Amino acid sequence: MRRAAILAIMAWTCAAGAQNPPHSAPQREFRIIREYPHRVDAYTEGLVFSQGQLYESTGRVGHSSLRRVEVATGEVLQDINIPPPYFAEGLTHVGGRWLQLTWQSQTGFIYDDALHRTGAFRYDGEGWGLTFDGRHVVMSNGSALLRLLDPVDLHPVDRLAVFDGNREVTGLNELEYADGLIYANIWLSDDIAIINGGSGTVVGWLHLAALRGRFNPPEDWDRREDVLNGIAYDPASRHFFVTGKCWPKMFEIAIDGVGRIPPTDTTSPPEARL
Repeated sequence: MRRAAILAIMAWTCAAGAQNPPHSAPQREFRIIREYPHRVDAYTEGLVFSQGQLYESTGRVGHSSLRRVEVATGEVLQDINIPPPYFAEGLTHVGGRWLQLTWQSQTGFIYDDALHRTGAFRYDGEGWGLTFDGRHVVMSNGSALLRLLDPVDLHPVDRLAVFDGNREVTGLNELEYADGLIYANIWLSDDIAIINGGSGTVVGWLHLAALRGRFNPPEDWDRREDVLNGIAYDPASRHFFVTGKCWPKMFEIAIDGVGRIPPTDTTSPPEARL
């Protein structure tokens, strides 16, 4: 995502990774259902499936956009340019409105269902991922804390800390919500954390690095930066669409064990809700 900081963070990640214990939550299995074309000029930062089509927020200053995309062909049916200085980020749909974040401009944009911009909203700090859990708009900023926003006025009302066992999970990026669970891409990795939306506990992990072996990278592809990013859920099929930044393919996958969290699950990590 953020090229200027990549080398320093990658070095830190590699050094820290050798010392970090393995994930506490189990790894989930997945199956590839179908593969679709994906535009390699799409630096994917947000992805939503709605009414049979994909809506995609793409980043980078001067190349940011909001797109409506045909799933089967990858054709861009509608393309809304986001001009400089904005770097577009996460995307979600709430109550007939599309909400789109920007990275460091502390500004989000509001669109109607026809993708006409109707307003804007402000927030503190960086904007990364966005989803809606049926009650709150859930927003990430790359830390281990998820902000919970009022879906009407978009003001923060609570926060949720994400833990895997006793360890904070940082780098929370693109988000998707399905059946009580928040799915979060982890920045600079091919992992997705599956998070209990009530407690912040990580209940499973998806490791999707194998998807990279199913396409030929574009000529100017950057393996370090163009990682997995983008999760969209189809509630009818209970399948997920996943892709990466500038990836030439979109994958429809089924995740083993996807389902609603049982009411008896009251797991709460240290200081999970702040």
